[in-house]
Amino acid sequence: MKHDLPDGGTLGADLRALRKARGLRLADLATATGRSIGWLSQVERDMSEPSIADLRALADVLDVSLSSLFHNAAAPAVEQGHVVRRAARRPIGSREAGLVEELLSPDLTDAFEVIHSTFEPGARLGDPVTRPTQEVGYVVSGQLEVTIAGRPFSLFPGDSFRIKGEPFTWMNPHAEPCVVIWVIAPPVY
Repeated sequence: MKHDLPDGGTLGADLRALRKARGLRLADLATATGRSIGWLSQVERDMSEPSIADLRALADVLDVSLSSLFHNAAAPAVEQGHVVRRAARRPIGSREAGLVEELLSPDLTDAFEVIHSTFEPGARLGDPVTRPTQEVGYVVSGQLEVTIAGRPFSLFPGDSFRIKGEPFTWMNPHAEPCVVIWVIAPPVY
């Protein structure tokens, strides 16, 4: 029972990619969710479909929003896996701290992901985050204050930045939203 997603991927492929990006084995995921390794393997191969409760548990363990496992508008067959229309972007993240994120990549099975991030006025990430990733951001509009490895940077439209497994924080103390296109490898959502 293959659960095709509007962007050409499958729920199972996305779950497998998220699990691997977090360095988890099926056994780790089974222990954390209280499900069997066999059942999880079937879900990743799209041979079994998880319930909403199962999806909630998987989202919690994989540290993604439940909504990131669902999709908006279906893409025409010719575009699946290649094109993501604005109306079909998948919301990701928790929208906490005034950050709205949408997946621009067709799915989560690549070695990287591309994110459209909107930092609302007053948005702030309080505690530093360190991820085992390489990340590049490009400021499309607005202004963003980013601190990388303890060094503060003020970023403006057209500026870009890179984070290589270093602790970072961000904030938008300005009156206008800031839009950043973010490329993350390996995927974290």
